[in-house]
Amino acid sequence: MIDKRVDTIAAALEGIEDGATILLAGFGDVGMPRGLLGGLIAHRARDLTLVVNAGGRDGSPISTLLETGRVRRLVCSFVRAESAAGRLLQAGQLAVEIVPQGTLAERLRAAASGIAAFYTPTGADTLLAEGREVREINGRNCILEYPLHGDVALLDAWAADRWGNLAFRESQRNFNPVMAMAAKCAIAEVQEFVDLGTLDPAAVATPGVFVDRVVRSPIATERAA
Repeated sequence: MIDKRVDTIAAALEGIEDGATILLAGFGDVGMPRGLLGGLIAHRARDLTLVVNAGGRDGSPISTLLETGRVRRLVCSFVRAESAAGRLLQAGQLAVEIVPQGTLAERLRAAASGIAAFYTPTGADTLLAEGREVREINGRNCILEYPLHGDVALLDAWAADRWGNLAFRESQRNFNPVMAMAAKCAIAEVQEFVDLGTLDPAAVATPGVFVDRVVRSPIATERAA
């Protein structure tokens, strides 16, 4: 019987190794798996690469993770100078790769779809093009970009069944589906477990074939207690 549900955050994160590339879904706090992120902060894995939409502001869970010193490299679209990421970057303690948000999403989609590389005009005439392969296509300079694969994706969904089919609420979806497909192991935190067959197929944005483990959100568990 297929059952991808696990009982605890620690069990969901079991097996994450040193040097892993972690895809962390979310746009700000929306669609971010805060329970799994808290579990990652408590985890012992080091030398991590973190792929996330933005580098987080002081006091955020992302900043807390960065301040543990266990993240070696950050790939994101935006970093505040007055944040943990900004300070660590300036101190030479964190490597940061800035990727325009649309390009970040497309690099993840390329990893999910088996696309070897692609050209985009985004950033072609800026500092982001330095040292990069640039080709003129239809009269526009374009940068060659490569897929962004993950070892683990940490996801946030509203509901799941035991097969790992995921349903999201409104803008919660954001990076979650594409990150699930771009990682070797996708771990989802959900608000509700539902019986198999009760999810509307049209509402399943991430089929269970792309999901390896599902755990109930600690917040949802506390509310139900």
